Amino acid sequence: MTDVLWHTWADTYRARPKRTASPNSTAEVAAAVASAAQEGLRVRMVGSGHSFTDVAVTDGLLLSPTSLTGVRSVDPAAGTATVEAGLPLCDFNDALAAHGVALANMGDIAVQTVAGAVQTGTHGTGRDAGGLASQVVGLEIVLADGSVVECSAEREPELFHAARVGLGAFGVVTALTMAVRPAFLLHAREEPMPLDEVLERLPELRAGNDHFEFYWFPHTGNTNTKRNNITDGPARPLSRFKEWLDDDFLSNTLFEGVNRVCRRFPGAVPAVNQVSSRALSARSYTDVSHKVFTSVRDVRFVEMEYAIPAEHLVDVLREARRIVDAGDHRVSFPVEVRFAPADDVWLSTAYGRDSAYVAVHMYKGTPYEAYFADLEAVFTSVGGRPHWGKMHTRDRSYLEAVYPRLGDALAVRDRVDPLRRFGNDYLDRVFG
Repeated sequence: MTDVLWHTWADTYRARPKRTASPNSTAEVAAAVASAAQEGLRVRMVGSGHSFTDVAVTDGLLLSPTSLTGVRSVDPAAGTATVEAGLPLCDFNDALAAHGVALANMGDIAVQTVAGAVQTGTHGTGRDAGGLASQVVGLEIVLADGSVVECSAEREPELFHAARVGLGAFGVVTALTMAVRPAFLLHAREEPMPLDEVLERLPELRAGNDHFEFYWFPHTGNTNTKRNNITDGPARPLSRFKEWLDDDFLSNTLFEGVNRVCRRFPGAVPAVNQVSSRALSARSYTDVSHKVFTSVRDVRFVEMEYAIPAEHLVDVLREARRIVDAGDHRVSFPVEVRFAPADDVWLSTAYGRDSAYVAVHMYKGTPYEAYFADLEAVFTSVGGRPHWGKMHTRDRSYLEAVYPRLGDALAVRDRVDPLRRFGNDYLDRVFG
């Protein structure tokens, strides 16, 4: 298929590849890669397009995983589940629940493909449970020569450590084996709290909850906090009306309208944020884990997110607040703050250090460059690592200083893809 225009969810990047294909099996992926090599085409596999960067863009062969959606196995006794690359996380959650198991942690949306989410380093928030890549125990990958390799910590370990968060640079991931645990309930407690109180109580809030995060509303001193803790139950989910009111109407329909007004009248943003930061009242409920972890996000935006050493978070947020208060920025989206324990995934943003994630957003169509640049300077001043799928301006010269194993990962890339069959402009920037 030719003359197809592909774009990211936020329309930050577009691609018009020479060819597209939707392989039905790992063997068909391997055949497509071999065919592209004969034509001299570079190859990228897309997911849901939810990355804000051009990580998936190519002018060569664009593979879509829409037919690679099988759940190959679920083994509750072994604590593993093997899933094909293109299954959306929301559908994977349902399949796991049917077997009485679940992922230990998730990000806050579930529309991404499993492979796309893992490859770009999607994470949630957790005291003990890390991001998705830290839950991967095996990968099936099609390499540049068309061979199919299965790797794990015991089998092809260097490829495994490099390719778990691999940005598609090491090969086309066709299946993943994930660690799973018995299904569990989470008790969610959400409540407003002044930013100064959150920062003062941060050690307590992080240590005392399985999963803690908060949203700071720029131009105010207000936050909304979320504490999710494993519980024996019983389940007490939100009523259908309360779920619709808070998560559909207020957080999506009304928030969309508010942002449209703010985009047209940016001077109104500080006053609007004062109201918005008080619109969601405190609430608590208990539900199955994936329903608590994830939310619907219909409002389109652009995003930049950095993982910083957790010990620098308080200073970073105070500086971010100073910049917003002193500058010309008008920011209608909350700043999201989450946490992750150190992991051993070479290209994970949490590799080797406890991390705090600070995510900044701007409504689609609103100028974001100056705001992002000012905050990026703060994040990089403490050795922050940009989320691979979100807006940033870092290149290899910076990244090799904050990723101790980047050189090892690139040595693996030289071995498995010396001709850069899976390269693109984004990878040229971040990997050289």
